[in-house]
Amino acid sequence: MKIHVVLVNPEIPQNTGNIARTCAAIGAKLHLVHPLGFSISEKALKRAGLDYWDKLDIEEHISFESFLKEYPPEETNMFFVTTKGKQVYSDPAYDQMEEVFILFGRETKGLPEDILQKYLTKTIRIPMRETLRSLNLSNSVAIVAYDICRQNHFEGLETISQYF
Repeated sequence: MKIHVVLVNPEIPQNTGNIARTCAAIGAKLHLVHPLGFSISEKALKRAGLDYWDKLDIEEHISFESFLKEYPPEETNMFFVTTKGKQVYSDPAYDQMEEVFILFGRETKGLPEDILQKYLTKTIRIPMRETLRSLNLSNSVAIVAYDICRQNHFEGLETISQYF
């Protein structure tokens, strides 16, 4: 199973660095959709994921429109992660999919509202108390990505420590 983590206009380099580390750990492909709120050569981004940067499969896209054109949501197992999602992130049967895309919006605004409305049935959310706005982006990516791995029995990942 191939996991694609898509960050649409991320703003905080430390979040992207942490997400890059998660992608390296599980073998997911990281898509960065421009404009970014930082340069990928920034020290903070590299510091958060530096020793994993060479182990990443990264694809950059000049715009969200160009990403959607290259990977049409109608033709892919694509899920839009939003606090307004119609289903819980653990509901889809990821273990029945060969490839899955999970999209996350910028830290301050999330994904564009028109896209969420257009693909409402493909929106997923992480449950939390009503009084809270959202979780940190890198935490959200880890929660959803690791549930996809769990549903696939952590295929291709080391599940027993070799150090004990």
